[in-house]
Amino acid sequence: MVTVGIDPHKHVHVAVAVDADGRRLTRSLTVKNDANLIGVLPKWIRTIADGTPVTWAIEDGRGFARRLADSLLLTGHEVVWVPTRLMSAHRKLHPATGSKSDPVDAAAVAHAAIATPGLDRHRIDDRVRELRVLVDSRADLVRRRTMVINQLKAYTHLWLDHTPGDLTRRPGMTSLAALVDATDMSAHVRRVLTEMTAEIGELNKRVRGLETTIRELVTPLAPALLEITGISHVSAAVLLAEIGDITRFTSSAKLTRYTGAAPIPVYSSDKERYRLHRGGNRRLNSVLYTTSIVQQRFHPGARALLARHEPTKGARGARRILKRHLIDVIYRAMTQDRSSWQHHITQHQLAA
Repeated sequence: MVTVGIDPHKHVHVAVAVDADGRRLTRSLTVKNDANLIGVLPKWIRTIADGTPVTWAIEDGRGFARRLADSLLLTGHEVVWVPTRLMSAHRKLHPATGSKSDPVDAAAVAHAAIATPGLDRHRIDDRVRELRVLVDSRADLVRRRTMVINQLKAYTHLWLDHTPGDLTRRPGMTSLAALVDATDMSAHVRRVLTEMTAEIGELNKRVRGLETTIRELVTPLAPALLEITGISHVSAAVLLAEIGDITRFTSSAKLTRYTGAAPIPVYSSDKERYRLHRGGNRRLNSVLYTTSIVQQRFHPGARALLARHEPTKGARGARRILKRHLIDVIYRAMTQDRSSWQHHITQHQLAA
């Protein structure tokens, strides 16, 4: 068995091939990240592997390596994603402590893949890929809108002695525009406030447009998921974009670990102690937190669960228990939805 570790970058990818025992088989290969990439790498590995099965392990910088992963999968290769934290941990085991280079990183990626057989296998789901683009674009626009709104509120507080209301909605925008028009101020200040108000209005329009598209795409993919109290169409889109095919998790416990909602052991000797896991997928963790807050307000069962555990676990501990319960509910709903999907999902078993 040969494992190829890939350290991906914007302009080049660095590859290192190792055998099943983690020994390097050849010098590293640096190739340009262009259209010829998929022709160079398989040709290179064929001269090394000599018919031995090959697994391609790619550091999880999916923005730079997505094209490579898709191309390898579509040509019948097995591709796995290695989280950066795993690569970093194996890099620390390098004989030259503290060494850092692209070949060292690529070798660490390969070693991490060998030591962690349950890594996420790459698969291509065109509908989920579309959702991922929309979700990422919406998140970028929301961050931009929040920044402009905060700047505008600071200026209106300074120049108008006024703090506007919710500028993501039409009434707040209309009220602020009327106030700016009615207030006597410098022409330069008026221009800045007017342009910022117009920019927020345009961002609001773009965000709403993306949310409409997301709703149209998510509704047929996640009917059971959308029935859960606190799961909006945007939340469901984030879950689908980050998780993809739920069957890659064989149990809700593994999904819990992936989201960072499972406590981690921090004890020795005979005194067991666990603490909050601050790793995992933080975007999914954020969805769980928001859903738990909504359920605390509107779901009788969630309120009863929190009331039962708060005396012994505290408010935060009880909410963590609720989040763990929510993962079970979400896992079952996504599994039910997945069974009804009709579109094709490309994965190694199908492409080989």
